[in-house]
Amino acid sequence: MMQDTTGPVAAEITQRLTAALNPERLAVIDDSEQHRGHGGHDARGESHFTVEIVAAAFEGQSRVARQRLVNQPLAELLRERVHALAIKARAPSET
Repeated sequence: MMQDTTGPVAAEITQRLTAALNPERLAVIDDSEQHRGHGGHDARGESHFTVEIVAAAFEGQSRVARQRLVNQPLAELLRERVHALAIKARAPSET
């Protein structure tokens, strides 16, 4: 499993997605610095992320269903800490 975890929020995202979806590959990329000075930027950092994930749970699922599967275990973080999350979710058969 691939990880690009740097800070505590990224580590929490990684832990929650690993527990919920058992991914074959997972990269959690902190895009926060690219949004400095824009709406939603948090001076603490770790406010904007891209998640690249490959998991069997996505097999046969629509793009919206895949996003829901990713968003569900992250709901609390999305409400309280993460301003933006880009999701690239694929099934193993799509890699």
